[in-house]
Amino acid sequence: MTETSLPSVLVTRRLAPGVLERLTPSCDVTLHDDDLPMPRPELLRAVAGKAAVVTTLDDLVDAEFLDAAGPGLRLVANHAVGTHNVDLAACAERGVRVSNTPGVLSEATADMAWALLLAATRRLGEGERWLRSGRPWAWAPNFLLGMELSGTPLGILGMGRIGRAVARRAAAFGMPVGYHNRTRPAEVAEDGPRWLPLDELLERSQVLVVTCPLNAATRHLLDADRLARLPAGAVVVSMTAGVVDEEALAAALDSGALFAAAVDNFEREPEVPAALLAQERAVLAPHLGSSTVRTRQAMGGLAVDNVLAVLAGAAPLTPVQAVRS
Repeated sequence: MTETSLPSVLVTRRLAPGVLERLTPSCDVTLHDDDLPMPRPELLRAVAGKAAVVTTLDDLVDAEFLDAAGPGLRLVANHAVGTHNVDLAACAERGVRVSNTPGVLSEATADMAWALLLAATRRLGEGERWLRSGRPWAWAPNFLLGMELSGTPLGILGMGRIGRAVARRAAAFGMPVGYHNRTRPAEVAEDGPRWLPLDELLERSQVLVVTCPLNAATRHLLDADRLARLPAGAVVVSMTAGVVDEEALAAALDSGALFAAAVDNFEREPEVPAALLAQERAVLAPHLGSSTVRTRQAMGGLAVDNVLAVLAGAAPLTPVQAVRS
């Protein structure tokens, strides 16, 4: 096979070390060698004539994108678990397959949820900012008092792989766990975390971790009214952009209804609402949930494996199907 006959693949973002090398021997790769997203006009030009594209959540795959790619596009391999950036119905209409990277990031993301939870409940962000500012301080009985987790009710909104990984870690803290999910996963033992209706889960959860996927049903699911159902002084940890209304979250912090909050990704990234930036008790992270070397290599490797499988005439390893109404 000559170089000119290799299938053409677009990779829209710099990948973790060692991943791209798995693709280059058998594909003609166009790489956007940057950590920042491709500008939309550049993306539409670059995707033209490609057989496959490795996208990230910043790349909107819609009818315009698919038209720019042309009829030869066979796969959109999303380098993420979520696919809210992909118009699945439009892909299905054109016979373009879609894949994602589930499973390989669950443990790292659960670790990050707990890192944020601990930082929020123990006010670590405030403490570090205090020290770095050079303000005077001394140990005192009432200085930066936080919340203890032992015995504190934990609620998990979304009991998929990540939610279950979060729940497993709760056992080490002696926290009773409740959850709400569209269905009751078979992987959750009957004597394990307790399924609750959403409103009851909110009313019982002193700490709430949000891990459910973003879709039309979950967008702003936690609005001002639902946040108000949480107990006074609750803590919210959001691992999914768009499920928690960010302005409502900031307002609940501002009023003192919430003790603290932590957010790992945002609805209009890289924009972070000024109202959240102004909150001392908001722990804010730049979408670091899966950001470990091992996990990002696994995610990139799975995206590449999906590309190689489809270009070889097989089905994608982790296909995503359009939801039929």
